[in-house]
Amino acid sequence: MAVNRMNKVFLEVIEWFDETGLELVHRIPPEGSAEIKFGSQLVVRESQRAVFFSDGKAADVFGPGRHTLSSNNLPVLTRILSLPWGGTSPFRCEVCFVNMKTFTEMRWGTKEPVAFRDAEFGMVRLRAFGNYNFRVTEPLRLINNLAGTQGVYTVVQIEEFLRDITVARLNDLLGDTLRTVLELPQTYDDLALAMKERISADFGKFGLELADFYINSVTPPPEVQRVIDEKGSLNLLGADMDRYLQFKAAQSMEKAASSGGDGGAAQGMGIGVGAGLGMMIPGMVMGAGARAQGGAALSSRECPSCRRLMPADAGFCSECGARMAAGRRCPGCERELPLDAAFCPACGLRLGGTRKCMKCGQEEPSDARFCRKCGAPVGD
Repeated sequence: MAVNRMNKVFLEVIEWFDETGLELVHRIPPEGSAEIKFGSQLVVRESQRAVFFSDGKAADVFGPGRHTLSSNNLPVLTRILSLPWGGTSPFRCEVCFVNMKTFTEMRWGTKEPVAFRDAEFGMVRLRAFGNYNFRVTEPLRLINNLAGTQGVYTVVQIEEFLRDITVARLNDLLGDTLRTVLELPQTYDDLALAMKERISADFGKFGLELADFYINSVTPPPEVQRVIDEKGSLNLLGADMDRYLQFKAAQSMEKAASSGGDGGAAQGMGIGVGAGLGMMIPGMVMGAGARAQGGAALSSRECPSCRRLMPADAGFCSECGARMAAGRRCPGCERELPLDAAFCPACGLRLGGTRKCMKCGQEEPSDARFCRKCGAPVGD
């Protein structure tokens, strides 16, 4: 705000207070130019700089303190403008106050997700958010490149412009340095430092200095987050699929038990899930037990001679040297049977010994299906 003590025409004291805390540049007068006579007082605070313009050109930049506008601080203007008036003539000019404080909690973020090629998940789209702090270092450059002749130029007007610069540089940085979104949590600080280095030059073009830069979050889309959560669950369970299935079944039961709506339907769902869980858990336990014993039940068989357990693909017994014969099949239903089976558990056929032909009475081996003499079916 300017305090103007005017003798109808002349500005005698010029100063400005930023009541909003958001103004970068405040121009006096807001429009056109003012008549200021030599000897007028200019008051500049510690957090301000004042730039004088005359005839469209910057005459001087004033720092903190009280300045008397005279030939001591405006020698060029004095020679040109005051001679016809005996050194007391007014001159028409503008004063632009520039706020030099640090502006904090400036927000940046992606309006739309940015594409990123992830080494683990392929092409994903990321959203990123954060904040930064900046201050003005070159008042004249800021006025010439951004504020121009506006009466008031605020951080609200510059925020979107700086946000677009930040997001553009973020796209390049993620593609150059990040391999997968799984590495994000431990790289936020490094990414923030790299971002500050990349965009500092962009800010400097407009007389600004990037004081601090922070990345608060970089988030993948919901479907990728679900995959990450599932992978984390497996890691917590030691990649044990049986335990993972138990975990998922328990989750389903809990959801069914706590679901609202029709109590009967919810109860029925809970019973169904519980029954399914009851059928799943024994199999899980048996599978886990088999694995705990080294997989003997699934990947070994007995030697037909000494009954020692041998790997399923062994050709000879390592204990007695006997040949590991292949399994036999039921002659009635073709089911594969243990070598020492006496009856087929599927069709009940007796195994071993001989059987008679139903037509001619010829004795045939028990696994024969037809008589070798007359061709009739063999039966008991």
